[in-house]
Amino acid sequence: MRWLPIWQRHMLVWRRLFIPSLVGNFGEPLLYLVALGYGLGNFIGEINGLSYVVFLASGIVCSSAMNTATFEGLYSAYTRMAIQKTWDGMLATPLSIDDIVLAEVIWAGSKGFVNAAAIMVVAAFLGAVAGWSALWVLPIVLLTGLCFGAMALCVTAVAKSYDFFQYYFTLVVAPMLMFSGVFFPLSEMPKIVSMVAQLLPLTHSLEIIRPLMVGLPVEALALHIIVLSLYTTAAVLLASKLIKRRLSA
Repeated sequence: MRWLPIWQRHMLVWRRLFIPSLVGNFGEPLLYLVALGYGLGNFIGEINGLSYVVFLASGIVCSSAMNTATFEGLYSAYTRMAIQKTWDGMLATPLSIDDIVLAEVIWAGSKGFVNAAAIMVVAAFLGAVAGWSALWVLPIVLLTGLCFGAMALCVTAVAKSYDFFQYYFTLVVAPMLMFSGVFFPLSEMPKIVSMVAQLLPLTHSLEIIRPLMVGLPVEALALHIIVLSLYTTAAVLLASKLIKRRLSA
């Protein structure tokens, strides 16, 4: 539990920036949900028996958790590591790099959880949530945030500057956002695209969250959780190894 004081430190810092941080991470997904859900939704109609705003709401919840955790694992973690040298100060205490990495991952997952939960509240007011069963979405949202926070830390470990992160957003985050079923069903995509999408963690997150939000049974629940957990575990181990190599160089 030595990661906990680091998490608490990040929480204290975030409390001072709570309003601008929440507006930045919450505002854009909300605009997507309202503008696309109702604007584009009037042209699209229903998808798989769901109105487009209901279909889109679960996608926005997932993408919000992914984007928030990714930004935290990239820009904020890099600032603490390379600019502010906060990690150097932590390593002067009995804390280890493993403690720092675990804390950063859990903190990124926590921020993803907060923002995605806020989107869920808005979706509920818009009638895009079926009932109380949607509360089971929350642990999956947290797991999604942990997964993408850990993956982002792997990139941070090898980044030379903030500009390096554009590669990750362009080559990984943006394609995942477009081809994981956030804005349209994978069944409408070419078969090869649908097959590749099954390898993406965001796809497995959506396969759990969308049915839960609309009150439908989740198919292959164990498989989706196992895939997300494997991505998270592998990314945490890789991030720890890469950061140890960087800080010892």
